[in-house]
Amino acid sequence: MANVVESTESIQTEVSRNLALELVRVTESGALASARWMGRGDKNAADAAAVDAMRRALNRIEMDGVVVIGEGEKDEAPMLYIGERIGTGAQPQVEVAVDPIDGTTLLSKGLPNAISVVAMAGGWGALYDAKHVAYMHKIAVGPEAAGAINIEEPVAANLQHIARAKRVRVTGLTVVILDRPRHEDLIKEVREAGARIKLISDGDVAGALMTAIEGSGLDVLMGIGGATEAVLAACALKCLGGEIQCKLFSRNPEEKERAESQGAKFDVILTIDDLVRSDDVFFAATGVTEGEVLKGVGYHMNWAETESLVTRSRSGTMRKIYARHHWGYKQREWLGQAEG
Repeated sequence: MANVVESTESIQTEVSRNLALELVRVTESGALASARWMGRGDKNAADAAAVDAMRRALNRIEMDGVVVIGEGEKDEAPMLYIGERIGTGAQPQVEVAVDPIDGTTLLSKGLPNAISVVAMAGGWGALYDAKHVAYMHKIAVGPEAAGAINIEEPVAANLQHIARAKRVRVTGLTVVILDRPRHEDLIKEVREAGARIKLISDGDVAGALMTAIEGSGLDVLMGIGGATEAVLAACALKCLGGEIQCKLFSRNPEEKERAESQGAKFDVILTIDDLVRSDDVFFAATGVTEGEVLKGVGYHMNWAETESLVTRSRSGTMRKIYARHHWGYKQREWLGQAEG
């Protein structure tokens, strides 16, 4: 059972529609598998459950895919590692970015806004190679403020540009920032400018996504966060008409020197088109715990319910999908006796 809400009208080919819905099945699988670990304090077990479920779902999709954003190098991760080939091997050729749980700590503590995420872009070399560095400076906004930001300008100037684009006062803006000691100065600057702040403990893919969702109440993501999360956020924002700008960040001179020896450039602004070079991008997310944008997984005696969103850059269509999953059918699916 599914109740689908479309934000725009568009006509897509049957293949494209099927591919988008296949991605939702992937994130639904990750959410259903991991949500049982909510609040149990074991984020590794929760992540492992999501990884296993998502990998099985990805390998059923008719595609020739390679993981470029995943669980790490092959010697660190047995599944969904960077470079792993996934799918049936049939066309199309795609690169895949996956975060089985954006917010593993949130899930392990039973806190809001943990989501399961996957993105896909057509062709090789479509997604930025984020292996060289762990972190990036980021500023991200939704479609109303796209074109109004400049990561090299002061915080107050960016807030003024965003407020002007959204036709509100700076005091009417809410800035999403990861709650980290490194952001002490950033938080001070935002407060001095007069904007409100929403501090999040984890999950900056969800934070960036919320800036592009009408009604979330969040206007801009600022600060230093994961490089792989920046690529996933760029996929979502490219589909939704938002914008993200990033610059590489090193935690120490040794990390910077090592990254530069591999070709990383710390003085270059990375735009959304640098992070996602394809014009055909899909993004899907399913709520794991309750959040501002997506409801969390709900378990019942014989079934579970999920809420997901899926979007594509070529159409700008965003679908929200409510689904009920009956355990009898799911068990046969997991045994390979039925298709999803």
